[in-house]
Amino acid sequence: MTDELDSVMGGVRMGVNVDIMRSDGRIHSAVVSGINVESKSVTVEWFERGETKGKEIELEQILGLNQDFAPSNYDATNVLPSKKYVPRPSLSVVNSKAVPGVGLPKRNPGRHTNVVTTNGHIKEQSVKNQKVSKPPQDNLTNFDSMPPPKQVPSLIPETTNKPIRVAAVQGNNRRRSNVVKEVEKLKENRDKRRVQQAQTVEGQDHLRNKVTGNPNWEFLQMIMEYKDELECTPLQDGDPIADNRITVCIRKRPMNQKEVKKKEVDVVTVPTKDNITIHEPKSKVDLTKYLVNQQFRFDCAFDENASNELVYKYTARSLVQSIFEGGMATCFAYGQTGSGKTHTMGGEFHGKTQDCNNGIYAFATRDVYKLLKSSKYKNENLVVSCSYFEIYSGKVFDLLSGKTKLRVLEDGKQQVVVVGLTETEVESVEDVLKLITNGNNLRTSGQTSANAHSSRSHAVFQIVLRQNTRKKPLYGKFSLIDLAGNERGADTNSADRQTRIEGAEINKSLLALKECIRALGRKGAHLPFRASKLTQVLRDSFVGDKVRTCMIAMISPSLSSCEHTLNTLRYADRVKELGVKDPAKGGNNEGVMMDCDDDDGDVLEDDDVGSGLSHEDSGLAQLRSLNDGECSADWYNFQESVAQLQILEEEMVESHNDLLVIMEEWIQQDASLLAITNEVDYDQDAYAQQLDDMITEKQVALEALRIKAKSFRACLSEEEAQSKRRRN
Repeated sequence: MTDELDSVMGGVRMGVNVDIMRSDGRIHSAVVSGINVESKSVTVEWFERGETKGKEIELEQILGLNQDFAPSNYDATNVLPSKKYVPRPSLSVVNSKAVPGVGLPKRNPGRHTNVVTTNGHIKEQSVKNQKVSKPPQDNLTNFDSMPPPKQVPSLIPETTNKPIRVAAVQGNNRRRSNVVKEVEKLKENRDKRRVQQAQTVEGQDHLRNKVTGNPNWEFLQMIMEYKDELECTPLQDGDPIADNRITVCIRKRPMNQKEVKKKEVDVVTVPTKDNITIHEPKSKVDLTKYLVNQQFRFDCAFDENASNELVYKYTARSLVQSIFEGGMATCFAYGQTGSGKTHTMGGEFHGKTQDCNNGIYAFATRDVYKLLKSSKYKNENLVVSCSYFEIYSGKVFDLLSGKTKLRVLEDGKQQVVVVGLTETEVESVEDVLKLITNGNNLRTSGQTSANAHSSRSHAVFQIVLRQNTRKKPLYGKFSLIDLAGNERGADTNSADRQTRIEGAEINKSLLALKECIRALGRKGAHLPFRASKLTQVLRDSFVGDKVRTCMIAMISPSLSSCEHTLNTLRYADRVKELGVKDPAKGGNNEGVMMDCDDDDGDVLEDDDVGSGLSHEDSGLAQLRSLNDGECSADWYNFQESVAQLQILEEEMVESHNDLLVIMEEWIQQDASLLAITNEVDYDQDAYAQQLDDMITEKQVALEALRIKAKSFRACLSEEEAQSKRRRN
């Protein structure tokens, strides 16, 4: 067996140092750690940069670089003359002190080898091709040699049995270096990664070709993968209807033609009847795109396939019944302009034409007349009347009487009265829809970044039940409110003063509305209805045991509206906070409204407003305390300046109106005084005295109006300066 091994491997043995050539052409020494006779290959190891490395090399390459190890029958004609071969002489170990100037022998003959010891140090070792012999002890004084790390097979004694020798050779052939195995494992993992990357690129190319020209195709792919893991069970007709005092619902509208044409991505998913998921797109610093899936839970969640009739059935239908029981009901449509508020409240659109017969207005009116004719309420002697007004920048305008400006006052019983509001009796659904159409034509609108025709006001349509007697006392009232687009509430930093005031008023009214609705679910909580004109005129809808409220928050599905959609959902979530779990993880949503009695001790009753503060100032202070994290000091100061502007404007306009009334009296007095001068012997002194008194009276009245005008202008200048500081 030894003769056969020598004839193939020559002098190459386990533990022998050999020269190897790296792939970059470098040649250095390495230790033989494995021999494979069958494949004629050698495994070598070496120490480089603090770690052990290894590789498997063909025997022919080893013998070409180490011809002193070649067997006697080796043919070296095919060896490239890239390295001049120097025969390996026998190593003579001498004492370096005995021969001056002679140190360790150079490589070839006698090469130095780096061997890693068990303690991590590197020692030098001299190897020669001849049989290893133990040098004399005195020659090892200045030369530190180390035996090979593994036993050389050729050193097995001749007396060893042949089966043992064969087993040793076969064991050496099977033994592979751990480093080589690790390299092979890394190669295998690398190949797997390349296959996976190729499959991913192929899938991305397929999706990119499928949605040609969509710049957000990566987000679309991530959303599709998320939806594939969900089992969607949207709200269906026939599911139980909850009977809550406060109901908060979400409705997702379908993608419109403009969004489809722009290849917008749908970032809203409605997995269950009370859950909604927003796929918020994000990008890392290295531009890697990823999604943040935000979960919300409400009483009902309607997907894009829900009809107006289904939405009405689970939101406002039960409220109609409550007003026939002497209650006050309100239904709010809230959301970004273009999210579907008018579609839901007024009716579906067919092109540019609106079908008013299938909106919540029409559905509610039909149910009112249906109940009115029922046997249960037929003998109640009730009549139906309607009023329609808008609230714009803290002012109230009647939409049924040519947009007349109205005043909101409180009587001695602290009942809020809208002075001069038109209330028209109606006999049918058609009469109601006609009033709504006429009122919508007068409603204030404007342009925002979100929509070319944004609603700039809150529109309040009221269906009133009264007893048909001489005084016609109130029996029940259903208020349907189409709120201003919530994106206008963020326009408080605009360069235009009117836009700033609009945004401030919308922002304040929405905050006050949220707190008033939340107060319904908290016994003993303060009702900050004086904080805004909207909540002030709806005060009777927030007070009493027979009060019920429903809010329908409308959201847009497109990626470009994601920020407005999240703002809408956060606002609705604050109105009625319900726990939520990720539907992708199989979480159930059985929960109750969170206890919000966190304002104990700071709660004020309505009668406790005082301490020298006006209703407006106290309302702002209460709003800030209830929304401590949302209302900053800058917000409070700006709202105060806007409120002061509105007060001064109202006083100035009222004084001007009073002056016009007085001036009519002055004209009559002037005419009478001038008539005296037509007499032949009139009292000239009396005439002059009366004229002087009248001029003084006029001067006092005009000067008072002038002072109010100056104060108003100074307040305008102060608001402008504050706005500039906030923008900077």
